[in-house]
Amino acid sequence: MGVILARYFNFESLGTNFRTETTAGVTTYMTMVYIVFLQPAVLSQAGMDFGSVMMATCLSAALASFVMGVYANYPIGLAPGMGENFFFAITVVLGMGVSWQAALACVFASGVIFILLAFVKLREIIIDAIPGSLKAAIAAGIGLFIAFIGLVHAGIVKGPPTEVVALGDLHSPPVLIAGVALLLTAALMHYRIKGAILIGMIAALAAALIFRIVPYEGILSMPPSIEPTLFKLDLAALFTSEMIVVIIVFLFMDLFDTTGTLLAVSQQAGLLRNGKLPRASRALLADAVGTTFGALVGTSTVTSFIESASGVQEGGRSGFTAVVVGLLFLMTIFFYPLARMIGCGVEAGEGVMLYPITAPALIIVGSMMVRNIRHIKWENVLEGIPAFLIMVGIPLTFSIQDGFALGFISYPVLMLLAGKGKEVSTLMYILGLVFLAKHIFL
Repeated sequence: MGVILARYFNFESLGTNFRTETTAGVTTYMTMVYIVFLQPAVLSQAGMDFGSVMMATCLSAALASFVMGVYANYPIGLAPGMGENFFFAITVVLGMGVSWQAALACVFASGVIFILLAFVKLREIIIDAIPGSLKAAIAAGIGLFIAFIGLVHAGIVKGPPTEVVALGDLHSPPVLIAGVALLLTAALMHYRIKGAILIGMIAALAAALIFRIVPYEGILSMPPSIEPTLFKLDLAALFTSEMIVVIIVFLFMDLFDTTGTLLAVSQQAGLLRNGKLPRASRALLADAVGTTFGALVGTSTVTSFIESASGVQEGGRSGFTAVVVGLLFLMTIFFYPLARMIGCGVEAGEGVMLYPITAPALIIVGSMMVRNIRHIKWENVLEGIPAFLIMVGIPLTFSIQDGFALGFISYPVLMLLAGKGKEVSTLMYILGLVFLAKHIFL
């Protein structure tokens, strides 16, 4: 069996072996398994069943990672992405008043389009059409948005649904637990401890159990039912102008996210050839298949995880690393009671729910995404101002879509005013008009 695996995954030519690949897979899983606890916590705010979302998260992560490993042969794990899940729950469902069933249909549509893009050159055209500063601002803005929600969930900051943003009650036990867990996680990351985010969650859970903030529900059980979200897509809702904009945003977020991750991780692993990624269409297909399948079973956009870099650091070079990640996600479906304890909120009075165990992870992940700010060309005002509007617009409007609109409308307008309209791609003009029409007529 070992010989067959070594031959199929090209262990010898990649300079790796079964033990190294297995260790790398476990490492990658440990650094990204936090999504199993965060994803149900986020999507349940949109009215979706907690257990069903957890099942959909594990199954879609497993399938996408298997496709990435077996078909593309890259050491990259996949799962529902941060940022996309908040756009789904906070912006589309809670902000726009769209049903979660319709939102799932939009995710499904974006996944199907992504599958088609994986086989044609249009993917490169789309990526090249949008200035790098704007792409970096999108990641940074979503990072600020996630971090802000994390601060609110921790109770460190008072925010939506309250009308005024202010400092929270720092004497509250849930807030203290979240604050200590945040500092612990950051310290563990400083010392490069594998699974720092997960360890921080477990430490916060232990403290919450000791102080009886959350009830003990057990560790293992039979998997929860996936029926509440299985095939619950509302495809009829797709045929409206409002949903077209939502699909575009889902598609672009996934496209930028997965392309950036694939290039970054592959470069670290030494897998790029002349600056390009061999079998890129296969790698993108893994992402697209995961997203499409995830929408069918009940979760938001699936994407490649930058945390895969931790497995590469441990020597992972082949797709077997991703296969190990997929197998571990399948095993995780039996940890439903643990997920419930970690992901469920704590009553804080006046209809406010705090999430002291998962909130520190949101703040940490948000801070990691904000690092993209260094790629913005601040010296170029024509790119810097639209990028800034995207970056601050997303958290301040509490809407990823509205943040997109501020940048995608202002960029072509500024370029025209500066007499550089010919340097703007046709796609940017189209997107600017789409967002402008959406805010004028809808």
